[in-house]
Amino acid sequence: MRRTLAVLMVAVTSMVALAFLVPLALIVRETAQSRAVAGAERQASALVPVLALTTSGDDLGHAMARTEAGRRGLLAVHVNGGATVGTSRAPAAQVAVAAARTRASTVELDGGYVLLRPVALDGDRGAVIEVFVPADDLNRGVPSSWAVLTGVAVVLVLGSVLVGDRLGARVVRASRRLGTAATALGSGDLSERIHPDGPPELKAAANAFNTMANRVTHLLAAERELAADLSHRLRTPLTALKLSLDQLGPQAEPSRQALARLEGEVTTIISAARRPARGDRSFGRSCDAAEVLRERLAFWSALAEDQGRPWQLVGATLPVRAPVPAGELTAVVDALLGNVFRHTAEGTAFSVTLHEGRGVVGILVADAGPGIPDPEAALERGASGSGSTGLGLDIARRLAESTGGSLRLDRSSLGGAQVQVWLRLEKLSKPALKDT
Repeated sequence: MRRTLAVLMVAVTSMVALAFLVPLALIVRETAQSRAVAGAERQASALVPVLALTTSGDDLGHAMARTEAGRRGLLAVHVNGGATVGTSRAPAAQVAVAAARTRASTVELDGGYVLLRPVALDGDRGAVIEVFVPADDLNRGVPSSWAVLTGVAVVLVLGSVLVGDRLGARVVRASRRLGTAATALGSGDLSERIHPDGPPELKAAANAFNTMANRVTHLLAAERELAADLSHRLRTPLTALKLSLDQLGPQAEPSRQALARLEGEVTTIISAARRPARGDRSFGRSCDAAEVLRERLAFWSALAEDQGRPWQLVGATLPVRAPVPAGELTAVVDALLGNVFRHTAEGTAFSVTLHEGRGVVGILVADAGPGIPDPEAALERGASGSGSTGLGLDIARRLAESTGGSLRLDRSSLGGAQVQVWLRLEKLSKPALKDT
């Protein structure tokens, strides 16, 4: 934008400068020529009184020597019927024509102009005073004046470019600040605000951004309050129902298991409702996927050991950058592993594989359970078909699609289900991903 404004200022100022400077340059040249011709006329007028007194060659020579043109050899006097005094450059025919006139005239020659001034003497006699004006005298001071005008034009152009660049820098600075703040807000930093600066339009945009950010913050705060209230409202009757089932003895075991699943789903729903409200920059926009997987598998390994589940973590020895915050990736891994523990029998093996490809990172969670009967239908309706609400799959899908990736369901090598979460390092125009 600054470059465009600079080019625009150069074009506009140059046109304005040319519109004024070209006529000024012509006026300067004409003024110099008029000044030189006027000087020649003064030189000629100085000899008129002398001619009125005498036409002697010696007297005229002494009088011509007292003038500047005479000393430079630029002056001559043509007396009718007499000799020519001084150095003549005008053709004789032009001198004869000038003698018949009553006013001065100029004749253009190579290297300058000749001023011919007729003078009437007593009787029928007359004379013509010839003054030669060299081209150097005609253009005296013109180059320096043109140089000054050119310098003024250059200063005007540079000044306009500087002013335009400062104005452009102000606009660009305010625009970049607005774009940076919008990016930060979109990344989850709810504390981002803008100090209005720049043109009135950008100030209005900054104020609108601050108003929007405040509104979003208030809405998310209200959402957190609603989630907390929902937690309190749901857990109280669930606790009472659990106590009631404990009094029924072993025959209520299926109901207790269903209640446990319901409590887990409520916890997951509340976590999902609260997660978008986290606007702390500490989450970052990228993380080490290998570190997140090692940390979560260390957490789930205790429960896996209690239930006798063999497990394996593959490909998480070296750091692997994932284009998502660590908290979001942790929530997805917990949701997928929670589904494995919730919907497969105890003792069922599972594995987690971290795959790093060209421009893509994949997390594959596989188990040896019964699998998902219809993976395509499960993806369409967001439910696995095994008694799950499919919230874990929906969380994983939203995270993958936020990077331009995808979520896939397949049959694992262990015989059960395999959930593939593909995260793109950069959003590309072709969304297709190949399984590896």
